[in-house]
Amino acid sequence: MSVLVVGSTALDSIRTPTAENPKLLGGSASHAAVAASFFSPVKLVGVVGHDFPKKYVQLYTKHGIDLTGLQMKEGKTFHWSGEYEVNMDNRRTLLTELGVFETFTPHLPEDYKKAAFVLLANIAPSLQAHVLDQMKKPKFVVADTMDLWLNIALKDLVALLKRVDGFVLNESEAHQLTKCSNVLDALKAIHKMGPKYVIIKKGHNGSMLSSPKGLFIAPAYPLKKVVDPTGAGDSFVGGIMGYLATAKGSVDNNLRRAMIYGTVVASFCCEGFGLNRTTRVTRAQILSRVKELENLARF
Repeated sequence: MSVLVVGSTALDSIRTPTAENPKLLGGSASHAAVAASFFSPVKLVGVVGHDFPKKYVQLYTKHGIDLTGLQMKEGKTFHWSGEYEVNMDNRRTLLTELGVFETFTPHLPEDYKKAAFVLLANIAPSLQAHVLDQMKKPKFVVADTMDLWLNIALKDLVALLKRVDGFVLNESEAHQLTKCSNVLDALKAIHKMGPKYVIIKKGHNGSMLSSPKGLFIAPAYPLKKVVDPTGAGDSFVGGIMGYLATAKGSVDNNLRRAMIYGTVVASFCCEGFGLNRTTRVTRAQILSRVKELENLARF
């Protein structure tokens, strides 16, 4: 089964204490789509401008990503610039130029509407809802979000949560959304808003799943060096959705293992700037690291 990924396609300029890389392929949809492509066919919906490099289009194609839903408009591609401190948990935005993304409305090609697995990557909740309005009975829908939407589009986000199967956010966002200081209380409150499955991203501390089968805590893969964490969260969710789309059996039975696969793909993302490392990874390398993580977490 294929995965439909809808989100931002961007050019990211990233600065760390040791290096600087301008206008790399980025955006929530880009990272998620590449991650999912290691496991299943992917259909991408996004928008780019006339300045979007052909080499990035070729990079999508290399991973077998269907670009029928990628809108190409006159104007500039969404450009984000950010800087990381030595502690890469700390990042500040230097520049945000929305370009053609400012007027982006996701329109799905007819065959996209039948996708079984849908990832509403990090974009405005109103746009995520617009995608769902066009879908024809998807099997599993997951939405990602960020603190921006909690601040400026909370009403839209709460309405969206009634329509999705899974919801992904980080720990601080979970506390902000629910006003609960305890993460277990926050998970319970989010379930009451609608989602059957809730995943909380905890960065280098791993992730937590709350589902009908109870709680599951997934460790992060230990890295000797983090080069650039940009897009790791999107890669994590993309890897989860890609794995679920091709795994036999129910989502309930496969979601925990899917989180481990997502964790591993995200670890590769952190080892290079933008998508530079992720796009060079092989399926064999992913499987090897999954086994390693499995052994590290077994007791």
